[in-house]
Amino acid sequence: MSLFFIVFFLLYGGMHLHAFFRLRAAFPIGTAFQVVLVLCMAALTLMPFFVRLAEQQGYESFARLLSLGGYLWMGVLFLFFSWSLVLDLYRVMVRAGELFLQRELAACRLSPRLLFVIPCFLALVSAAYGYIEALNIRTEEITLGSAKLPASIDRLRIVQISDVHLGLIVRGGRLGRMLQVVRRAQPDILVSTGDLVDGQINGLPGLAEMLQAITPRFGKYAIPGNHEYYAGFRQAAEFTDRAGFTMLRGERVSIDGLITIAGMDDPTGRYFHGEKGVSEKELLSGASQREFILLLKHRPFIHQESIGLFDLQLSGHVHKGQIFPFGLVTKLYYPIDAGFSAVGRDSALYVSRGTGTWGPPIRFLSPPEVTVIDLVRHPQESGQEGLNGF
Repeated sequence: MSLFFIVFFLLYGGMHLHAFFRLRAAFPIGTAFQVVLVLCMAALTLMPFFVRLAEQQGYESFARLLSLGGYLWMGVLFLFFSWSLVLDLYRVMVRAGELFLQRELAACRLSPRLLFVIPCFLALVSAAYGYIEALNIRTEEITLGSAKLPASIDRLRIVQISDVHLGLIVRGGRLGRMLQVVRRAQPDILVSTGDLVDGQINGLPGLAEMLQAITPRFGKYAIPGNHEYYAGFRQAAEFTDRAGFTMLRGERVSIDGLITIAGMDDPTGRYFHGEKGVSEKELLSGASQREFILLLKHRPFIHQESIGLFDLQLSGHVHKGQIFPFGLVTKLYYPIDAGFSAVGRDSALYVSRGTGTWGPPIRFLSPPEVTVIDLVRHPQESGQEGLNGF
């Protein structure tokens, strides 16, 4: 955990240094202004720490103001850095062309001022679009046929929310938008696949009650993500309970002979509490294979020994990068970072892009989603797989 924060602040500080040198190359600025600028950038680098400190001291309104400004700046800076890399690639291509043609391409070169102004403009436009996109929650619909559903039911609708990150930024207004989408879907079962709450959870008035008002006929189930532990697991679990969810941590539940829901704890729990818990294979091996087995696991990893022991795994965590092109980096660690994928032996994985936002309230080319999974009865024929997508 400490390593994560060290790496994060080093990278974030490096982005500030990059922006500083681009600005200094673009405009003549005096020494005094440079000193002030460096101090401001240092403060912005440490802003997440200041936000948490302000909230711990009870200054929630001030903490919310700091978090909104600080995290919006984080998003803009990341986009500025990304667009700067695109222009740097362009400069390399121009230089390569000059070497190949053995002559200068002066008309194609960009001045230091343009190398600052262009990514600045593109970052602001991208951030504005991403802020709006983060509010535009999409419905992703999947229909899966299974021979395991009993004859008494033709369709079972499961609705998934993930990575909501309720906290200083994602509050009642944003949650209300999410729940409108959930209500329209009319779920039989509602599941939350981790990070329902964020690292700042001291004051969430009325939000649990908003979630509690959603009452699917077969209940609501949740698993912890890493942020439940960052928030403080006890208060995160109490919030989840007040919201009407049954939290599953290495546990499973059979619902009216229709479906078995198994939930795995997040590995972060081992780091915070040293709890090993039940293994995934052990949890799934004890379930009846006659029922459809839904596995809830925050991180979209597939354990090879579990394949064939579950029908569908629902995960989140990755946000599909949340702000492009960060998704290109997360995909290196999570090869299946979004959407539906068959993993073999009648097992499948669906990874949500997430319903809320972490950090910057921005989603650029990675829109938020509420996932609607319709399980329909599909009699199994000879040689036919038990789980079929439509």
